Amino acid sequence: MAARDNDTEPDYCRGIYAAGPGSKDIYVQSVISLGLGFIALFAFCILRPRWKTLYAARKRRSDPQIALPVLPDSFLGWIPALYRVTEEQVLASAGLDAFVFLNFFKMSLRLFSAMLFFALAVLWPIHKMFDTVERGDGNKDISNVEWSFQTYPVQSAGTFTIQDDKDRSYLWAYLVFTWFFSLLTIYYMDTETTKVVKIRQDYLGTQSTVTDRTFRLVGIPQDLRSEEKIKQFVENLEIGNVKSVTLCRDWAKLDALMAERETILRKLEETWTAFLAQTPKTGVGPPAPANPNGDRPTNNDEESQESSRLIASNSLQDLIAERKRPEIRIRFGFLKIRSRSVDALDYYEEKLRRLDEKIQEARRKEYRPTATAFVTMDSIAACQMAVQAVVDPRPGRLLTKPAPSPSDVIWRNTYRPFYRRRFQSWSITISISFLSLIWLLIVAALAQLLSICNIRKIAPSFGKSLESHEITGALVRTGLPTLIVSLLNVLVPYLYDYLSNRQGMVSQGDVELSVISKNFFFVFFNIFLVYAVSGSAALSQFWRIIRDSLRDTRTIALGLAKGISELNNFYLNFIMLQGLGLFPFKLLQFGDLALYPIYRMGAKTPRDFAQLMKPTLFNYGFYLPTALLVFILCLVYSILPGAHLVLLLGLFYFGLGYLVYKYQLLYSMDQPQHATGKAWQMICERIVLGLLVFQIVMISILVLRLAFVQAVLVAPLLLSTFCYLFYHRRRFTPLTKFIALRSIKRHSDPGTESRPDEDPATRRSETRLARRLSTIDEDKEKGMRFVNPSLVAPLEQPWIYTDPPPPLIRDESAITISSDSIGNGNSDNGGSDSRPRDLISGMLSGSSSFSLGDTHIWRENGNGNGNDNGNGGATDM
Repeated sequence: MAARDNDTEPDYCRGIYAAGPGSKDIYVQSVISLGLGFIALFAFCILRPRWKTLYAARKRRSDPQIALPVLPDSFLGWIPALYRVTEEQVLASAGLDAFVFLNFFKMSLRLFSAMLFFALAVLWPIHKMFDTVERGDGNKDISNVEWSFQTYPVQSAGTFTIQDDKDRSYLWAYLVFTWFFSLLTIYYMDTETTKVVKIRQDYLGTQSTVTDRTFRLVGIPQDLRSEEKIKQFVENLEIGNVKSVTLCRDWAKLDALMAERETILRKLEETWTAFLAQTPKTGVGPPAPANPNGDRPTNNDEESQESSRLIASNSLQDLIAERKRPEIRIRFGFLKIRSRSVDALDYYEEKLRRLDEKIQEARRKEYRPTATAFVTMDSIAACQMAVQAVVDPRPGRLLTKPAPSPSDVIWRNTYRPFYRRRFQSWSITISISFLSLIWLLIVAALAQLLSICNIRKIAPSFGKSLESHEITGALVRTGLPTLIVSLLNVLVPYLYDYLSNRQGMVSQGDVELSVISKNFFFVFFNIFLVYAVSGSAALSQFWRIIRDSLRDTRTIALGLAKGISELNNFYLNFIMLQGLGLFPFKLLQFGDLALYPIYRMGAKTPRDFAQLMKPTLFNYGFYLPTALLVFILCLVYSILPGAHLVLLLGLFYFGLGYLVYKYQLLYSMDQPQHATGKAWQMICERIVLGLLVFQIVMISILVLRLAFVQAVLVAPLLLSTFCYLFYHRRRFTPLTKFIALRSIKRHSDPGTESRPDEDPATRRSETRLARRLSTIDEDKEKGMRFVNPSLVAPLEQPWIYTDPPPPLIRDESAITISSDSIGNGNSDNGGSDSRPRDLISGMLSGSSSFSLGDTHIWRENGNGNGNDNGNGGATDM
């Protein structure tokens, strides 16, 4: 039966060549990608000037002193204006992280432009002359593989079928350009790293923020866990004076109360919104204008103004009194078996008032100290000496680390026990390892769609129909796998972001770097390695490959080289879809557009609507890993047949990516994290990883083509690149983590002496204005301290009307006005007297002797400002 089935199979399914993606697939994918891209770009150019709350959200909220250029509202006029924004303006308006991210795209453009020149001038003619295209299109092939590696004879059963060309002199070009492109990549990376390090040191050395003067002290022993002892200990090191110490304590109870208060506050706002949205029982309308023309009364007519205010107040009272007050059923008593419907407004107001009392009391308590503290020095130099020194001779004790920005600190993780944070970290790591196995199964099964032969084995009739319809076959073979891989590439980062936020890290910047690392591992391992190996073999053979590679590491290398040779069209389509098709959708912020109606329907309160107007957050962990994968793909295919197409698409990808991300970082999206450009070292290490993969693939391809001499001569390059990684870490890593002491600008430095008539503050101001590089971080941290917000944050009032309520004084309750307010359930105001407030208080406290506190409702006045003067601001209701 097996033989009969084999006889019915086409020749290309018997090992003559693989029926993988061909030229028709590239044509179909290019039409799809360009169509999607032009539609999204056209929509963006139409919507951009009309929806500035989305597409200029960050620009509208930025400091006018930054002087970021205003982009013209013309259809495409914003592109050259955006291109002309300088690196200094990027630093001034978006900071170091954005500068580093965009410089990776600029470096990639320069590198692949140089590679494209040599690919067109030298490699393309060589490929045309020797006809070395070895894909599944009917030409010569190396794809007939049986996965056994005891021996390597040519054209021998049970081994790789290796092409035995008579003339393999062209493979010397592979050797030369493997060395040349590797050295060229290292040169560009080294040059760009030197530039990034210099700008980072100048940027951080000439600014003065509380973060730059603060370090985090961990592993504090029990006998030093007090602010006074820590201050004395640090000052005894004789590196400088301590300005303040924040010893982290076990604030879990206080943080839980603040979280509960936030929930109750939102419920109270939603209840008030539902109450005010009702139609009054009687048609009481707004007060009539003071004169027939509808003009507002003049200032001279004080009596008319007073009458108008009284009419407005009475009308508002009537409007509220005629509405039916919302109710909520609460349970109380023994085992909560009793229940009763009560006034929802009174219930949540009483809950909020009681929580305010508990929070005020909790803020005055003393809490157990932990082993972590934030120490703020009087100078940046003193802080840097502390973080770059070994303080204590005991392992794990009194370790100094750079502090994150105060707004970046995840306070709940500062007081969690070390063993619990370690357990969280290992649990997440094990979960990600388990997920990697799941992705491996999904990607390996998905890769089978790349071959009609594999489709025929799974669904014979469907495979035959694809053979007869070339366009449909191209869509299924390449369009569908590319789309699913791209969707995985979009959705999986959200899962890894969720897991990283629960890994116990102390700052959001560390979480961001962790997301970058996790997502890169996903795209590199699954979309590149697993896809390349599984796409060149049937699913049953794939597991044999995995099994054999555990016994012989050469298996995975040769399998990767074979897969890379056959899947160049698939990766071409992948880069094409990511660049030409999806980048315009990222510029359009399609996700925000699609979700906006859902969020809009779900928005109930003024606070919810204000949230809709905030800029979308830019997450580097969602975008950088894909860009690194495309960089590695361009490196790997930079010498193989079709290299000019891959490099050309790579240029389009990084060119469009530079413009899209530059627009989002500067104008439309916010980036609250404060990582000070630390992602550059991660970028460099992954570029070196790409170089190592590129060289291993080239060695394997040369071995498959019997060019053993050339393969051996590439081996020293592999070793040199590996050594360069350690050299790069030793040379540049400290400068990407710390601030060099010589970079810190002091008034005693040569050339910085002040004039006799010039005070030091003026000199510092002129120094900063001369470089204009650091005000974004200084502005963000102005007035900030390393204090848990739960200890000092004002208790927010309910946001009922359009304008937000003014902040409260610390320790003041949000429920402050007398209980004889309008609409409180008294029968005098037309309400029902069946919901007395003392009943609610009694059910909450366990007795009926506790009366409800005061209620304060905010109403919008004519000027849009809340006040207490009876003119429509804060009103006793």
